[in-house]
Amino acid sequence: MPDHSASAASAAAATATSPLPTSTTSTAAPRPRPPWRQTLRVYLEPASLRMLTLGFAAGLPLLLVLGTLSFWLREAGIDRTTIGYLSWVGLAYAFKWVWSPLVDRMPLPLLTRWLGRRRSWLLLSQLAIMAGLAGMAFNDPRVALAPVVWCALAVAFGSATQDIALDAFRIESADTDHQAALAATYQTGYRLAMIWAGAGVLWVAARAEVSGASGYQHGAWQTAYLIMAASMLVGTLTVLLSKEPVQRPLAPSRNLMEWLRGALIDPFADFLTRYRWQAVLILALIAVYRISDVVMGIMANPFYVDMGYTKDEVAAVTKVYGVVMTLVGAFVGGALAMRLGVMRVLMLGAVLSAASNLLFAWLGTRGHDVTGLIFVISADNLAGGIASAAFIAYLSGLTNVQYSATQYALFSSMMLLLPKWLAGFSGRFVDAYGYPEFFISTALLGLPVLVLVALVSRMKSAPKP
Repeated sequence: MPDHSASAASAAAATATSPLPTSTTSTAAPRPRPPWRQTLRVYLEPASLRMLTLGFAAGLPLLLVLGTLSFWLREAGIDRTTIGYLSWVGLAYAFKWVWSPLVDRMPLPLLTRWLGRRRSWLLLSQLAIMAGLAGMAFNDPRVALAPVVWCALAVAFGSATQDIALDAFRIESADTDHQAALAATYQTGYRLAMIWAGAGVLWVAARAEVSGASGYQHGAWQTAYLIMAASMLVGTLTVLLSKEPVQRPLAPSRNLMEWLRGALIDPFADFLTRYRWQAVLILALIAVYRISDVVMGIMANPFYVDMGYTKDEVAAVTKVYGVVMTLVGAFVGGALAMRLGVMRVLMLGAVLSAASNLLFAWLGTRGHDVTGLIFVISADNLAGGIASAAFIAYLSGLTNVQYSATQYALFSSMMLLLPKWLAGFSGRFVDAYGYPEFFISTALLGLPVLVLVALVSRMKSAPKP
């Protein structure tokens, strides 16, 4: 089941398939194209290799506090209602825009003088992630759940902070011509980490179990999460061995209110000025477009446990094969958006995402069926990839280049806020009504999305400066 993290891969797909801007003057000489060997050599440059490992560090924590954690908690006997509420840990990613201006501008005592503004925040966030993962490992949720939750919150906030600092680090590390290569290597590292944190952690936990013993074994999960914490050293060593990028000048603010206005108020005001009353429809669509996927995704891993799927089966089918299908869907969605238009593919993605949840309702009637699981994961992740690619392209088209970073961060955070909050009640719904009814209900949540897409598609485009 794809979650909001799949949007990163979709963004790369949308970027990779977007048409390049052409010159508006007929007299401009065409830019000579470098030979293929020189073009591909960019992926071996130090900046690209750094983004590969830093992308790995960025992708590692997400599943460890969301999907993988829910699998662990369900195996430990935690009830589904509680697991649903604990998914609110992921709201840290939805609110990261709140403290992003601090990460962008505020120096850290001692660390900033030693490493620079970007690397100091990267190092601090990575240390917080490692400490949080180690804390989760040394606490058994069956014995005491609260310490695991607090450590998961530390990981989520550290991960969201790392995302903020890493976006700035990537943009400032190379010129415009090299940004596509940095984005590609970043996404490669990110997806490898998603496989390691999804399939790898289940594989490690399965092999760390005591032979002959049955049922839940905390020692196996402790080993797996300690290995995940150690895996963050890939990013930490990269930060320590990297150069601080050239600092971009920051316009001084005369007071706090002026700083807040430029960082948060002006980007919103620009959007409302350009779209006026249409902004209400657009914001409503952003808020609910991924609601079917996000609400359903929280209960996916508990569903696998309750249906009797083993760690190895879940790792292979949903965490490795599923990631591949999501990437395929992202590239298909990007290509379709170029040929058919973003709004048509946005509608297609909304229909497919809601409909694929009905397949989970069907799977819930079959018990332990690996063949059925493969079929459902294929359809669901392909649909999620198509929807994400179209949605990323749509959000990108809404932004004003003057406020692109802030507006895009606000939009991408807004798309998670309502779905993540509603997903917190998913476990309670399953406990009351069962899995098939839950999956059908999440599909019905997609019906208002279809209406909003139809209404927004009829709007006239607002002028963009």
